[in-house]
Amino acid sequence: MTLANGRHYLAIPGPSVMPDAVLQAMHRPAPNIYAGELVDLTHSLMPDLRRVARTEGNVAIYIGNGHAAWEAALANVVAPGETVLVPATGRFGIGWGEMAADLGAEVQLIDHGKRSPMDMARIEEALRADKAHKIKAVLAVHVDTATSVRNDIVALRRVMDQAGHPALLMADCIASLACDRFEMDAWGADVTVTGCQKGLMVPPGLGFVFFNEKAARVRQAMPRVSRYWDWAPRANPQVYYQHFCGTAPTHHLYGLRVALDMLMDEGMEAVWARHEKLAGAIWEACDAWSKGGPLELNIADRANRSRAVTALRLGEDRATRLRDWTDSQAGVTLGIGLGMAEPDDPAWHGFFRLGHMGHVSAGMVMGMLGAIEAGLTACDIAHGPGALEAAARALV
Repeated sequence: MTLANGRHYLAIPGPSVMPDAVLQAMHRPAPNIYAGELVDLTHSLMPDLRRVARTEGNVAIYIGNGHAAWEAALANVVAPGETVLVPATGRFGIGWGEMAADLGAEVQLIDHGKRSPMDMARIEEALRADKAHKIKAVLAVHVDTATSVRNDIVALRRVMDQAGHPALLMADCIASLACDRFEMDAWGADVTVTGCQKGLMVPPGLGFVFFNEKAARVRQAMPRVSRYWDWAPRANPQVYYQHFCGTAPTHHLYGLRVALDMLMDEGMEAVWARHEKLAGAIWEACDAWSKGGPLELNIADRANRSRAVTALRLGEDRATRLRDWTDSQAGVTLGIGLGMAEPDDPAWHGFFRLGHMGHVSAGMVMGMLGAIEAGLTACDIAHGPGALEAAARALV
């Protein structure tokens, strides 16, 4: 007998839970890709995408995941042999730097480990040491999905300005957009990348690159840019198909239209506040569990935690046992400890993550926490009492 029958809850940090309305909007015949309603719908997306990112700049849409958005952004502004600075705070910061290296860039890495946010003093020191201004861009991950650290993009912009460095500030908001507060223009980001499968609540398949006029000028000075990755015709097409360098991702666009309608109806301030409240409930439960057992939040300081994903440590094989139980017996899939250890390392089984992004409510979060509590008990993993009570109080 299993209690997992019924609607399954995918509580991983992306793909997030997809609203029924989004899925229903996608369940339709293919439209004309040259004229008609799809063209009008696509044009309607751009202002709302800008509202989500808080920018007056340009937006280019790619058929691809977040890694595709990484490469698209790099291809437009960084030529082989040029230098990028990567202040990494987890697997995804490292990964963006690796992609830049694979494209021929020289990567200057500042590795902050897996439990700390960016150290602005170290970054400013590196920028000031670059007297010749060889660093073309700083690749900053706002929220690293592996570690759940949330970095201070405002402070990063400040130290770049204090150092008088002209590098582009490029922000990875794949995990954070429409979950954690992010304001591209006010915070001084020149390029922002994200995907559709997390806070934007659409099945995986779309990547987005937002860029301002400073970044557009850098693109214009590039010796060459791949025709497919070139953001100029995508952001300002002369004919519709240039938006996508060919066939449009038709059904994703219908789903995205509904998802953006939901975000606009709720309001971005309310979206951010909801994620803040729900994350706080999760942290309260985790704090209670940690007082009587091995569970530990990966990021100690609340100010440095994402409101979209929480990385946790259980040690030994406990996390895998817990995930297996909640999946098979409670119908709740928890995230693997991606990037915290190599898959062939036994330590891999001691980490897990909770996704609480996008189309998530108080009831869903409380259900997830209840499944974890049951799993801790069933797997005989020591834990402190009162977690659900603490979470409930945080929601009031």
